[in-house]
Amino acid sequence: MVKFGYFLSSEEFEPHQLISQALGAERAGLDALCISDHFHPWLDSQGQSSFVWSVVGALAMRVQLPITTAVTCPIGRVHPAILAQAAATAALLVPGGFRFGIGSGEALNEHILGEPWPPVSQRLDMLEEAVGLMRELWDGGMTTYRGRYFRVDNARLYSLPDTPVPVYVSGFGPESATLAGRIGDGFVSTKPDLDLVGAFRRAGGGTKPAQLSTKVCWAPTEAEAVSLAHGRWRNELVPGQASQELPLPTHFEQVSELVTEDAVRAMKACGPDAGRHVEVLTPFVQSGYDELYLNNIGPYQDEFFAMYRDEVIPELRRLAAHAAASSAQPGSD
Repeated sequence: MVKFGYFLSSEEFEPHQLISQALGAERAGLDALCISDHFHPWLDSQGQSSFVWSVVGALAMRVQLPITTAVTCPIGRVHPAILAQAAATAALLVPGGFRFGIGSGEALNEHILGEPWPPVSQRLDMLEEAVGLMRELWDGGMTTYRGRYFRVDNARLYSLPDTPVPVYVSGFGPESATLAGRIGDGFVSTKPDLDLVGAFRRAGGGTKPAQLSTKVCWAPTEAEAVSLAHGRWRNELVPGQASQELPLPTHFEQVSELVTEDAVRAMKACGPDAGRHVEVLTPFVQSGYDELYLNNIGPYQDEFFAMYRDEVIPELRRLAAHAAASSAQPGSD
């Protein structure tokens, strides 16, 4: 059965708004939370970018839901030893359980220390090394580590959860999905792609959790919703590797100039029509993922939660159950 969660967008909302949204998600009966980890927003119009670990600590005091970072990069602006400590502390605090979502990062956030931005193949190697180092630290012993990319000298974490911190690895192509299956305790993506989640499961992911996230926009009219989504999140429709390589929000402003409102309307669930939201999201609940996280663009959060609680999620649950039953029948692929 697919679980439904809310995605907290640190790039668009102030910290106190994120906490309010988390409480709204809990009241609406959603199952879990994800939260983004950025130094910069994608576009200046998004306008925010709070420090995720401060917000996670505040959330832990207010909500009972599980929380996943989606995602943190442990190979750039913050050393993996520091992130191992942060994740262990979060695991001790979050009542519903903490999942450490990680990925190979974007230059947008990681370039700020002035280091060269590595190619994706090297970043995946760095990610694998970082995971090994963090797990060694989570074992609780004194750690000295001399790796290809990272070094630690006589480091020990004293505040540790009773069980190891689960690491969910993000993937948007076959190489990263395969790595996630090989080293991860779960998988994170934004693509409702059967081949992608299949690569994760075949590489060792098996029945481990696979998370999927997407953005929608509730507004009183479709026109206002499309305008909001285009103004704040048109960068999501920029194709190729640009999202990983461009270093500044102004660059995303430039490359997204060709993304039209019509393109946003075609790709995103925008407006007050529950049927349209179900139509757009149906592939997301029929693509083999276990959890779907939804983020609502713009100010109409209460209206979003009400419609999704009463109309959209019940129908998506029905569709997901039907898809699961069909795939379980003899002869199904």
